[in-house]
Amino acid sequence: MAEIPETMMAVVVHGIEDYRYEEVPVPKPGPKEVLVKVEAVGICAGDAKTYMGATRFWGDGKDVPSYVEPPVIAGHEFSGRVVKLGEGAAEKHGVKIGDLTVSEQIVPCEDCKYCRNGNYQMCVPHHVYGFHQVTPGAMTSYLIYPSNALVHVVPESVEPKAACFVEPFACSLHAVDLGDIQWNDVVVISGCGPLGLGMVAGARKKDPKCIVALDLVDWKLDLAKKCGADIALNPTKCNLTDEINKLTEGLGCDVYIEATGAGSSVKQGLNVIARMGRFVEFSVFGRDVTCDWSVISDTKELTIKGGHLGPHMWPKAISMIAAGDLPMDDIISHTFPLSEFKKGIDQVLSGQESVKVMLIPEN
Repeated sequence: MAEIPETMMAVVVHGIEDYRYEEVPVPKPGPKEVLVKVEAVGICAGDAKTYMGATRFWGDGKDVPSYVEPPVIAGHEFSGRVVKLGEGAAEKHGVKIGDLTVSEQIVPCEDCKYCRNGNYQMCVPHHVYGFHQVTPGAMTSYLIYPSNALVHVVPESVEPKAACFVEPFACSLHAVDLGDIQWNDVVVISGCGPLGLGMVAGARKKDPKCIVALDLVDWKLDLAKKCGADIALNPTKCNLTDEINKLTEGLGCDVYIEATGAGSSVKQGLNVIARMGRFVEFSVFGRDVTCDWSVISDTKELTIKGGHLGPHMWPKAISMIAAGDLPMDDIISHTFPLSEFKKGIDQVLSGQESVKVMLIPEN
């Protein structure tokens, strides 16, 4: 294995629209820590919205505190190969030198109320790679898995870029799980980006009556069908309420999973969902969304569930990717060298030509 250098290049977050490609020291693993060489790192919509200054990440100076702790290396979707182990790390994490691995994006404290009851995705310190200084991210060449990290070994049959997709796919599976999909349900999934496509694939495993995928970009609808959608619709080119009513005897869909982060998709979902339907929200929004809450209560008595991260879903995500259940060659649409991270962010922000955009470290 190649010698580990003293320094590396990294994408460092300094502020809104202020990400810099800088030289930083290569970290050294302490007890029960793992050093990995980053193979690939994805850019998610959350990364792009952080770059643009979304309130969810930077706060509003009043009610919403800032979550980002600059300066910090960005990146929370990644795969990495083990190159060095701290004392006790092999036993702690079940890894060895040379293993291809992924680490869950959140490093739980293991001590708060939520960690103790198994809902570690809600961990109160909420240390996620790429946002807090104690958990630097993967937009670089080498990364430390802390002692509390949740590490998974990926089969060697899985290509490293596909392994990088485990993170968003685990999130998708969590959203599907929250929807409590039944065999006779009509399920609508709004948005055919990386999360939405993963939701389609996950929902297919539940074998509902019908899966309807929605997107404003027609070629992404074709990709949704490859992932398992029965019907794929562009809401700007049809009367969506009429189309859903045709499938449901005029009642509306049983499950609506929102994966766009657009306010119009939320309102659309409230229109097409059935009475006593299950609405799953799994997005980061760039601005506040308003809707008529009486639809949720007085009109339809809906169950609304929010989803965050992918707790307990990583083994299933790895096994489905390893089994070829997703068209990964189509989903990973763009790859850039790490130094061209801004091009990658621009692709994600546009959303017209890309699905999953990845960066590859150059040293």
